[in-house]
Amino acid sequence: MHLKGTYVVRIDDELVTYTDIDDIPNEFDNLIQFDPEIPEGPHTDEEHEMLESLNGILHDLLKREMR
Repeated sequence: MHLKGTYVVRIDDELVTYTDIDDIPNEFDNLIQFDPEIPEGPHTDEEHEMLESLNGILHDLLKREMR
């Protein structure tokens, strides 16, 4: 899924910004910013599905955090 937006993760002592969620590595220290681009409405059925999946996507990213 190419979900554009602003995503910031901490890797070691560095903050790294990504604009495509697919570019975020499988492991990182902390998720700092999760700011997906939300299309203006009215929304298509596909956009509604994407919007409804954002909470799950966020939780999947949080599972990648190295503890």
